Amino acid sequence: MTLAPILLIGGAGIVGRQTARFLREMYPELPLLIGGRDLGKAQQAAAGIGNAEGVAVDLTAQDLDLGERPVSAIAIFFTDTTTAALQFAQRRGIPYLSVSPAMTEVGPEIAAYVHRPNASAVVLGTEWLVGATTLPALACAKAFRHIDAIRIGALIDEQDEGGPASYDDLERQTQALPAVQARRNGAWVWRSGDDLETRFRAADGTMLQATGLSPHDVFGLATVTGAPNIEFNLAIGVSSSRRRGEPMSTEIIIELEGENQAAQPLRSRHAVTHPEGQMPLTGLGVALLLERLVGLDGKPVTSPGLYFPYQLLDSQRYFERFAQAGGRIVELNVR
Repeated sequence: MTLAPILLIGGAGIVGRQTARFLREMYPELPLLIGGRDLGKAQQAAAGIGNAEGVAVDLTAQDLDLGERPVSAIAIFFTDTTTAALQFAQRRGIPYLSVSPAMTEVGPEIAAYVHRPNASAVVLGTEWLVGATTLPALACAKAFRHIDAIRIGALIDEQDEGGPASYDDLERQTQALPAVQARRNGAWVWRSGDDLETRFRAADGTMLQATGLSPHDVFGLATVTGAPNIEFNLAIGVSSSRRRGEPMSTEIIIELEGENQAAQPLRSRHAVTHPEGQMPLTGLGVALLLERLVGLDGKPVTSPGLYFPYQLLDSQRYFERFAQAGGRIVELNVR
């Protein structure tokens, strides 16, 4: 299958390079454009990837300063406050994926989609680690007849290098935003002030101080499962693996509570981990989404629409690649 290059805007960053690495492993001949404001940095990253070209991208220009250069899809790894990349994708009729804006920041993207709903597939990709939370949670949910509560705890090790764009996202979403959303007793509420502060147990049982966050997982999981109670909390500290004297890792704790298929009370607790931190799983999710969007998996290209990642990712395909990439899902004791 011959495709025009996929454009990775911010592709010289940590997540962009991880995405390119996974795409190159899966599709050695797939052409890539590594786009950024710094042409030299983009070219340097492209040289290390192979079959890739570094290009300067100008988000103040209608054509992104790419002229008539063909592009088959766009993934952008930082918050584009101009929506120039999305509008470019819509004019070209190609898929678009963003992985940074919080739900409170996607108004411009939603408006662009609503005005041109048949132009492109638009993916609101800000799920925590792009599929690494929602897909395992939905897999665990299959054991339940009814779910009363979903609690997600994400732990970023303080040694986990996320890059400037990732740091900016976390700072903006945990400090600049005064409140985050959660669902309680079937109603959407705003958590603010002292209500943002909480604790959860890491995979090794250590209690961690955490603060509330509301990535897209909160809204998608609540809608799919119907759970009347759902919240997401983030801790930054020492990961369970490092407390054991091993290298740092990333952790996602997924706790579900409800009834099993026999209408008996059921609680489950699982940990999603990766020994290299958060960025490999984020890059994997983006790579698999791009594979699906442009039909590299042999299926028809994704139709125009507005999507969350979990709606597009094939769970079997995802978990196979997840395991190959070093990810693990471990069942934990319920406390």
